[in-house]
Amino acid sequence: MNNTIKIFAFPFLALMAGISGCKKTEYQFGELKTPSNLALTTVVAGVDANNPDGNGTGAVTINTSASNAITYNIDFGDGIKQIVPTGAINYKYTTPGTHEYTITANAIGTGGNTSTISKKVKVFVAFEIPANIIQFLTGGSSKTWMTANEEPGHVGVGPADQFSPIWYAATPNQRAECLYDDEITFTKDANNNISMSIDNKGQSFSIGAASAYYGASGGDDCYTIDVAAPRKLAFMGATSASTTANSTRIQFMVPGNGLINFGTGGNTYEILSISETLVQLRNIGIDGNAWYQILKAK
Repeated sequence: MNNTIKIFAFPFLALMAGISGCKKTEYQFGELKTPSNLALTTVVAGVDANNPDGNGTGAVTINTSASNAITYNIDFGDGIKQIVPTGAINYKYTTPGTHEYTITANAIGTGGNTSTISKKVKVFVAFEIPANIIQFLTGGSSKTWMTANEEPGHVGVGPADQFSPIWYAATPNQRAECLYDDEITFTKDANNNISMSIDNKGQSFSIGAASAYYGASGGDDCYTIDVAAPRKLAFMGATSASTTANSTRIQFMVPGNGLINFGTGGNTYEILSISETLVQLRNIGIDGNAWYQILKAK
């Protein structure tokens, strides 16, 4: 019987030793502290009197601080979240245009205790204009254009669903003289934003359907219209049904009255083609038709 007892005793002792050896180690976090004294500051790159929402780069410097925080989880408001251990980050928004974002910073303390702070920020992001269009349009800095009065179709019109002036294309020098003396200058800045200024010698041409839009009255003619102040152009991908076969698929919007060298009541111009010497533009006028113009480098 003694032998039998020993046979069962050894497994029992081994089991007890195993249980004793597997005792769970206890850890302590120390005092659990919730972050306090939260602060969140943002600086949009290039903000000044002329660029209230930034210089178009989309860059924003974000600084978050809190007492008793060990890390930060920042939601940038554009669908992106990121752990930022120091609370400081240089972030870059990428959606073209001017948009308002809500930045939310979660300060994380010991044991996962969290405090939250939010702030709204308005950011302008310039569309990334293709390099060849920047070079052709501005010459790398500043370049002046005029109506290509010798080119067939330098003024034209067609239906809104087409991309050529199938109804009418002007022959050389067919239109009013005031259309031909305007000087349109495109200038780029260090961030590749492009502005346009116009010397229309006092008058610009307008189609009759749009004359009232420019504060005048009458048919196709020359009118006294002020277009001298430089205007920053907003570039974007074309919103029309054009294809790469008949367009660059790039368009720009002219703020204010939208006029370049002749007025149609439209303010958005699609660049159908461009080279060092010629550029063809298309816009939808106030009459719902597609209007065309060709400019030549001065």
